[in-house]
Amino acid sequence: MNELSGTGNGDTGQALHTVWNKAFLKVFIMNVFLMMGLFMTNTLVPTYVEHLGATAAVVGVVTSMFAVTALAARPVVGPATSYFRNNRIIAVAVVITIAAFICYGMADSVEMVIMGRLLHGVGMGFFAPVTMALASDALPSQKLASGIGIFSLGQAIATAIGPAFGLELVHRYGYRSTFFIGALIMLIVLVLSMRLKSDAPERKEGFRIKFSDIIDREVMLPAMMMLFLSSAYSCINAFILLFGGAAGVKEIGFFFTSYAACLFLSRPVSGKLADKYGVDKTLIPGMIVFAVSFILISFSRTLPMFLAAGAVSAFGYGICQPAVQTLCMQLVSKERRGVAGNTAFIGVDTGYLIAPSLAGMIVTFVHGQGGDEIAGYAVMFRVMTIPILFALILFLWKRRTILLKVKNLKR
Repeated sequence: MNELSGTGNGDTGQALHTVWNKAFLKVFIMNVFLMMGLFMTNTLVPTYVEHLGATAAVVGVVTSMFAVTALAARPVVGPATSYFRNNRIIAVAVVITIAAFICYGMADSVEMVIMGRLLHGVGMGFFAPVTMALASDALPSQKLASGIGIFSLGQAIATAIGPAFGLELVHRYGYRSTFFIGALIMLIVLVLSMRLKSDAPERKEGFRIKFSDIIDREVMLPAMMMLFLSSAYSCINAFILLFGGAAGVKEIGFFFTSYAACLFLSRPVSGKLADKYGVDKTLIPGMIVFAVSFILISFSRTLPMFLAAGAVSAFGYGICQPAVQTLCMQLVSKERRGVAGNTAFIGVDTGYLIAPSLAGMIVTFVHGQGGDEIAGYAVMFRVMTIPILFALILFLWKRRTILLKVKNLKR
């Protein structure tokens, strides 16, 4: 058992009783830096590609390229965690991410940006599920939902800092220098990953890719929910700056500041409520609020309207994402959490792969039919309520079955 599961180097007692133990803190800090780089690029790549002359449809395709290689990496992630040390997997993933930032910085064409997105997808394809499993292992079982909610605050911090930081750097130094600065930030993550310690897994056989090490059937339904929820969320990252720009809102970057500020409130509170009353008691209203936020975004034309929509969106997705991730961890044994996380992120990656391209086509189609650019974005955001409703219906349909499985595993 490695240090990050709270059983090594004197972390045992701490990990059993408190969320903020040494093992959890190490993974949390590293995740903050890496997610900051991710959200910075998620914000800048669409505007950079548009700057290079791309249409909304092409912007959507380029944004989706990230998910192509993230998905391609998934069949290797599960078996890799059973064969290699987790700290080495994370270090390699960060090196690949650094290469992606260098590629962005050198790009002078859409094709070069796509290459960066593909590399970035590989890095995150390995990093995200491994860190989720390590963070879960470092948490006391009775505080799992609270801990995952706190862990996902790393995304809130990244959302608050990353987009605004990236936009300010672009304003001062231009796109290329900004991406190279991002590469330097990733070097910090690499140094942190070198300080992680993990034991070598027991190798009962040679490295093999097996279906059971890629996908855990027990978390297929939560993974499907993540597919639908991330489909909608990915369109905010891909198009909110372009929508705000089309509406003449110069400070649209503050959308992410508003979003992040409300994430700080929603995630810890929703985690505590989920631990006390059950995940379903927070997940259902969370999905409803998330759907409403897209209607609000579609009608936004001024900065205060966008800020209000960002706040509502944060409360919705800020509740949904950690709640579904908690379900994934609760539905499997501790030994299967790496595979469960991998399964959940397959859903996330699939949503990121499909939705931005379809959303961009919707915008281009409405614009081509005589509607203005603003109308195209408004229609697209309203359409994105549909996958959220699919996720809600899916959970209501299988709610009792899921909760019974969680209850049985806790015994």
